Amino acid sequence: MKKIGLIVNPIAGMGGSVGLKGTDGEIYKKAIELGAKPTTPQRIEETLSLIKREDIHFMVAPGKMGENSIGKFDFKYEIVSTINEETNASDTKRIVKKMLEKNIELLIFVGGDGTARDIYDAVGLNIPVIGIPSGVKMFSPVFALSPNAAAQMINNYTKELTEKEVLDIDEEAFRENKISAKLYGYLKVPKNITLLQAKKEPSNVSRSEEDMKEEIADYLMENLEKETLYILGPGTTLKTIADKMGVEKTLLGIDAVFNGELVGIDLNEKGLLTLIKMYNKSTIIVTPIGGNGFIFGRASKQFTPEVLKLIGKKNIVVVATEDKINKLECLRLDTGNIEVDKSLSGFTKVITAYKKETIIEVK
Repeated sequence: MKKIGLIVNPIAGMGGSVGLKGTDGEIYKKAIELGAKPTTPQRIEETLSLIKREDIHFMVAPGKMGENSIGKFDFKYEIVSTINEETNASDTKRIVKKMLEKNIELLIFVGGDGTARDIYDAVGLNIPVIGIPSGVKMFSPVFALSPNAAAQMINNYTKELTEKEVLDIDEEAFRENKISAKLYGYLKVPKNITLLQAKKEPSNVSRSEEDMKEEIADYLMENLEKETLYILGPGTTLKTIADKMGVEKTLLGIDAVFNGELVGIDLNEKGLLTLIKMYNKSTIIVTPIGGNGFIFGRASKQFTPEVLKLIGKKNIVVVATEDKINKLECLRLDTGNIEVDKSLSGFTKVITAYKKETIIEVK
């Protein structure tokens, strides 16, 4: 019987829908004040519901760090250690070390890049791990593409392992529209390239790349419709489009423009829903994350299933330079809602330069 550790960061991802770009430190308290709800139970329970193996004995963190979710299923499990009502990174590290003492063979963790750093601090390269993505910042390639992909990795577990980077993202810089990433360490993960997300690649800032962004912006400007709310996702390509519109954009946030006027800055889910309901027609413009191809479900968590349901697939415009799109097998979704993912899947058009488009599959 395989012993698998399971630990959940109960506050991971809570800053996403309310536009806080993370919950490191004390920021999660502000997220709660803004109405954020826990997202990790849904993510781990989706994975657990899809695990078909019967030879697993789970070593589970107590309460909201794992026990509350696994108790809804018929798995054999043992609770490891205790927690207080408020938990933090030290609890994660302490409990995982206790799990190691019980000789777990694999560790499943639910969270984001901050949680991955805590896991690295506790296990290093001693055992393999599988990350179930549930944070706001998930640039490290130690995460499965989705809860479904994580379940597939467990059901078809391979002993062939590879070492993947854990990235240290400066959350304060991230809130100030700067991506400051450095290598924190490595974790062992099952070698399954098709089910693991790729590391975020920085935007190419060569002159030709900048020219293509300018062309994309010019083409969009020629095709903008009046009386339409344009919601601009994060990224340097969208920043170029905003510059052409004559508005100042938050590089890593979500902003809204109506008839050439900035009507929403660094919007959270509540702000987006309010604006979408206020205007008769709304369009989202997004660019995929370089390297892994996510258009929804990573970094821009403000685009919640509720927001995307209101917008609909036909009102989503995807833009990306040829260099970025040529490195991607497909575009990816992980909104946290299977039905929304299905509704947005299929083939979509991507604007890559002036009057130049390509077709790519969204999975």
